[in-house]
Amino acid sequence: MKEIMAGSKAPTPSLIAAGASSFQDVLRVGGEKNVKERDQNQRRPLGSVNPNIMGATLRSNVVNKRKDLTCDKNSILGHNPSTRLAEHEETKKPITLAKDCTIIDVHEYHEDDDDSDVGVPMCVRHTEAFLDEIDRMDVDEMEDFEDPIVDIDSRDSQNPLAVVEYVDDIYAFYSKSEISSCVYPNYMDNQADINEKMRAILIDWLIEVHYKFELMDETLFLTVNILDRFLEKQSVVRKKLQLVGMTAMLLACKYEEVSVPIVEDFVLISDNAYTRKEVLDMEKLMVNSLQFNLSVPTPYVFMRRFLKAAQSDRKLELLSFFNIELCLVEYDMIKFPPSLLAAAAIYTAQCSLYQFKEWTKTSQWHTNYSEDQLLECSRLMVTLHQKAGKGKLTGVYRKYCTSKFGYAAKIEPAQFLLDD
Repeated sequence: MKEIMAGSKAPTPSLIAAGASSFQDVLRVGGEKNVKERDQNQRRPLGSVNPNIMGATLRSNVVNKRKDLTCDKNSILGHNPSTRLAEHEETKKPITLAKDCTIIDVHEYHEDDDDSDVGVPMCVRHTEAFLDEIDRMDVDEMEDFEDPIVDIDSRDSQNPLAVVEYVDDIYAFYSKSEISSCVYPNYMDNQADINEKMRAILIDWLIEVHYKFELMDETLFLTVNILDRFLEKQSVVRKKLQLVGMTAMLLACKYEEVSVPIVEDFVLISDNAYTRKEVLDMEKLMVNSLQFNLSVPTPYVFMRRFLKAAQSDRKLELLSFFNIELCLVEYDMIKFPPSLLAAAAIYTAQCSLYQFKEWTKTSQWHTNYSEDQLLECSRLMVTLHQKAGKGKLTGVYRKYCTSKFGYAAKIEPAQFLLDD
């Protein structure tokens, strides 16, 4: 008990010795920590310790022995001028090559030499071949992306009237059903009292009537379609030909127009050549002959879609309609389907405006016609354009010489298509 009490008052020698040892350890550990922190603060930058990492020049004596790593404090801290001078001199030493190594000058070889590939190193030939392959790839990629197919319906995705979800199916149906709306190209041979010239005079007059009544474009194209399909099935005398034409327009107005001209308007426009009863009787005969089938794809429906694919402006649109209305008058243009007429009219208008051939991949994709398929019809349109203001049938020309239609008839035709 006394020893315990005494131990609590004064430490024993063994405890003192142990405490001293621990105290020295603490001092030693703390001293080493301070030295490490001091060394870290006084360390040289990484670039001066290892110049190779920082992009210094290559030296031949890059191998250092372990004993060279021991240096004094000044050399470690970079304060020894003689050491830095020696390093600077070492950086100026030239690179020494082995005796077996030779430097090859690529410029000594010429592409004109027949045996130039013999002396050119393999790496050089591989590099040239690689660069040539890259150039060819760039050319191919430029050809692929030079004229991409544009999504023409992206801007109308929020427009319910554009029916973007069904528009491709609608025009696919039009392309299949347009053949049923076409007439036999030589149907006029079955007519005994009329000919193609009389047909041209009638349609030229109908175009003027259409313009005076300010009717929709769809009405004109449907009128011509109804007229041709009826003349293909029924023989008509020349005295009734004008009656057939005005009745065809009356039917087209009832199908397309919101405000339909009355029968008396057509009787008046014909200078009272026919009575109201004659018009109504002819109307019954025509709808029965056509079996009331008035829902046919005319060139107009294709024109609207193809002009959108061509990203047309107002000038291109008017010139395209001028070309296709010239075709309505000509009997020889019946042999072309409506979609081909619409595509060729736009292609011809582009050639007339730009004076070079213009048919994009987008237009080809949506029309399903290549440029070569359009050339025959397009050249005929250029011929019609050249003689539009000449002769007696100038209804289309006078219509498109007005400011309302942008003076489209006065644009120079694409003469170079005929020269080709």
